[in-house]
Amino acid sequence: MSEETKDLERARQSLIEELQAINWYQERIEATRNEDLKKILEHNRDEEKEHVAMLMEWIRKYDKTQDRMFEEHD
Repeated sequence: MSEETKDLERARQSLIEELQAINWYQERIEATRNEDLKKILEHNRDEEKEHVAMLMEWIRKYDKTQDRMFEEHD
């Protein structure tokens, strides 16, 4: 496997993990009754969303087919 392919695989796996983390935080947010904890969890969830955006920008830069799909998708 080329280094470029390995890097894309790393980025995609990281993207998967960030999306999973968002789901886990959301479940915990909805389960807790403690407002202070909820605020912390919401903050953490939103940081994971930022990570998703950063990874998608990187993937789009290095995977031209993926980038094209974002541009062409209706």
